[in-house]
Amino acid sequence: MKFADFVSRDAVRANLEAEDKEEVIREMTHSLVDAGAISADEFESIVKAILKREELGSTGIGRGVAVPHTKHPGVERLVGTVGVSHEGVDFESLDGEKVHLFFLLISPPDRPGDHLRALENISRQLRNDTFCRFLQQAKTADDILQLLDEADNDQYSS
Repeated sequence: MKFADFVSRDAVRANLEAEDKEEVIREMTHSLVDAGAISADEFESIVKAILKREELGSTGIGRGVAVPHTKHPGVERLVGTVGVSHEGVDFESLDGEKVHLFFLLISPPDRPGDHLRALENISRQLRNDTFCRFLQQAKTADDILQLLDEADNDQYSS
């Protein structure tokens, strides 16, 4: 699975303004509403589902990265977005560090395979320090999209 398969290009944000975990989740989910990837009617329900998932354990996986995600009946297919916070956000990360790179995923409950493949793709790409460094330095959504396209074309394979 590639980023192009699930990232809503119009929802990508290069300058997240959120200052805490819930604000990040709300801002990124709202970007998916604005992009038409999810219904505005499902916004609160999806935010709650992601926050409930966070209660099980932070999706801040360390090294400045978080992958908030959930399964939700309000989506018909896997959707996601990417956000960069230049300031960094306390996301209760496993390593205690602030998070700068966010990958938010929402998938239908009946498609667990897609959900896992997307998480797998994200974690594989995020093991590449060059990719992460470039992503953190991205100034525009276009910069981020170009990096995602390059990752999809295996330009960061280790």
